[in-house]
Amino acid sequence: MKLFITADIHGSLNTWLTIQALMQKTDILVVAGDLFDTRYGNPCHPDYDPEAIRRELGSFDRQIYYVYGNCDEPSFFPGHDHTLTFFFNGRTVFLHHGFPRVQIPAGTDIIIQGHTHVWSLEKQHQQIHMNPGSMARPRNRQATFGTLDDTHMSIRSLETGSPLKTIAL
Repeated sequence: MKLFITADIHGSLNTWLTIQALMQKTDILVVAGDLFDTRYGNPCHPDYDPEAIRRELGSFDRQIYYVYGNCDEPSFFPGHDHTLTFFFNGRTVFLHHGFPRVQIPAGTDIIIQGHTHVWSLEKQHQQIHMNPGSMARPRNRQATFGTLDDTHMSIRSLETGSPLKTIAL
């Protein structure tokens, strides 16, 4: 079992379908905001289909951790929040979008955020900070996602699936 970590999908149905194809049956999906982009999304773009993603989530058979991003309207997919703390393999994970800034709770081991569309993975003191970048709209032309398993946290290239950076836990 591992976490499959993404952010900034912005209503892209093709990206949503790609995520489902890449995930293993035991994976847990983590979305650090802007899944739907119902605030600013372009309904004229042929790939923009937040309604289809919402319908798919209704029958999604995997566990999901999701927080709203600055482009998500909470009324479109109620029942979530802008921040979320959860536990994975004995570690405390804090999930937020990255905008606006939030206070990181004491005792957090791993911080996951999105918003910038640029991947990053670094260890600062005893905390690991990850931004999985964006599979749909990368700002550095490199579509990426993140993974977290029992022993490693990695940023992976969507094109090759290979790790671009890994931190041992």
